[in-house]
Amino acid sequence: MQDEERLRLWIEQGNVTISQLFFQHYKSLDIQDIDAMLLMHMFSFQAAGAQFPTPTDLADRMHLTENQVSSILQKLMQRGLLEIQQGEDASGVLFEQFSMFPLLNRLMTIALAKENAEQAQDNRTAEGEVFSLFEQEFGRLLSPMECETIAMWIDQDGHSAQIIKAALKEAVLAQKLSLRYIDRILFEWKKKNVKTLADVEKQTKSFRTINVQPPTTHGTAVKKAPFYNWLEERE
Repeated sequence: MQDEERLRLWIEQGNVTISQLFFQHYKSLDIQDIDAMLLMHMFSFQAAGAQFPTPTDLADRMHLTENQVSSILQKLMQRGLLEIQQGEDASGVLFEQFSMFPLLNRLMTIALAKENAEQAQDNRTAEGEVFSLFEQEFGRLLSPMECETIAMWIDQDGHSAQIIKAALKEAVLAQKLSLRYIDRILFEWKKKNVKTLADVEKQTKSFRTINVQPPTTHGTAVKKAPFYNWLEERE
C-alpha cells in the first residue's frame, strides 16, 4: 500500500487525528514550538478551504512578522516537511497550494515505528510469561532442552504466545502434560491455520462431543465432555 493511501486510511478509520499525530510526534522531527504553531495554523487554513495561505495571512494570526513567517516556511520546505504543488481547477486555471503530506508521512512513519516497538515489547513480555506458565503447570523448572523447544515454537514455527498458552491448557485438560503432546497440538493447529483464540475454540469444539450415558432410574442423563486426543491425529 502506498504511503499516501495508508495515511488516508489511518485517518479515515479514526485510528488517529492529524492534530493528535502532530502534537505527539513533532518533537521527534526536531520541529521547534514556534514552527509547530505555524504548521497548525496551516492545517487550520487548509481545513477551511484556503490551500495556499500567504505569509501575511499567517502573520495576522501569530506574533510574527511576514519576514519571520517566510523564513520559517522556507526552512520547513528546505527540510522536506512542506511542499508547494501546482494544481489545475475545473476551468483549467493553474493554482498553487501547500502540501502537508511530506510532514504527515514523516509523522506517520515515526508513529508506526513506535507502535511496532511497543508491540515487539508486548510480544517479548508475553513470550516470557509462556515459560513461567509452563514451569507453573509442570511444577518445576524447565530444562534447557524444553526451553529450546518452546523457543522454537515461537521463533521458527511462528506460534503466538496466546496460541501456545491455549495448547498448554488443552494438554492440561487432557491430563497429558508433555511437550510432545503440546507440540502435536500446535502442529495440527498450524496445519489447520489456527491463529487466534477464536480459531482454537472452533477447532476444539469440532472435536469435543457430549457423551450421554443411558438414563438412570430417576430418568436423568449423565453427561461428560471427553477431551480430544491430539496424538491420535496420526497415531
